[in-house]
Amino acid sequence: MDLLDTFRAVPWFFVGTAIILGLTVGSFLNVVIHRLPIMLERDWTAQCLEFLGDKIVVKQAETTANGNKYNLVVPRSACPSCGKRIRALQNIPVLSYLLLGGKCSACKTRISIRYPLVEALTGLLTGFLAWRFGVTLAAGFAIIYLWALVALAFIDADTTLLPDDITLPLLWLGLMINIGGVFTDIGSATVGAAGGYVILWSVYWGFKLLTGKEGMGYGDFKLLAAIGAWLGWQLLPLVILLSAAVGTVVGIAGIVIKGRDKGAKLPFGPYLATAGLIALVWGQQLNAWYLGRMPA
Repeated sequence: MDLLDTFRAVPWFFVGTAIILGLTVGSFLNVVIHRLPIMLERDWTAQCLEFLGDKIVVKQAETTANGNKYNLVVPRSACPSCGKRIRALQNIPVLSYLLLGGKCSACKTRISIRYPLVEALTGLLTGFLAWRFGVTLAAGFAIIYLWALVALAFIDADTTLLPDDITLPLLWLGLMINIGGVFTDIGSATVGAAGGYVILWSVYWGFKLLTGKEGMGYGDFKLLAAIGAWLGWQLLPLVILLSAAVGTVVGIAGIVIKGRDKGAKLPFGPYLATAGLIALVWGQQLNAWYLGRMPA
């Protein structure tokens, strides 16, 4: 009996394995969420220096000489306060945070609760998707989709950026897997990708022409295009409605509870990601329920 047969014979083992995998990937996603925006900013700076050329060649040389190699693998994770390297045993998802009492083992600076929350969220949702889709190809792709959305949601919440490094591969992967009809047919996926981009692009320009302000960024267009590529154009109205509803509730709560400025910008990516995940799991049922309530 191979591993897939074992998973099919013992579903709880499959779900448990998925949770453990999700916790581990969640730990890596914390690195992606923190480091990818910094890597992008460094790359943009380097491109600007290259474009300006000899005018600031001295500054460019100093930046290159003083810069350290920085990517998703190196340097090793360390405490941002004292710089102490985090050992492997201190990097066990969720458990290490609890054993350390939420503090650095060296300087006792408090560690953000968000790190174990991202790990726990990723682990539990990975297990849920494994249970929801079973031992199928769709489960594997649904889990990849989830991981990308988690990273994008938190990066956007922190920086108001939705990196092309994640959104574009997600879009193309959605189109590729739906050649085989994993979640929808390729025709619906292609129209969904184009429609997702055009819908928010139109909203962006309509809002800008009316108010002179930018209501969202181009990354939002690409994220909705990616969701359309995965789920098909039929679920785009549901995704837009859900994301707008969640965004409105969170925005009002922020104003009432935290006294947030009504004119403050809110990242739209987390709401699109939440809606995209809901649509993946319950989209067809929600669409059928909604259409069933419409007058004949």
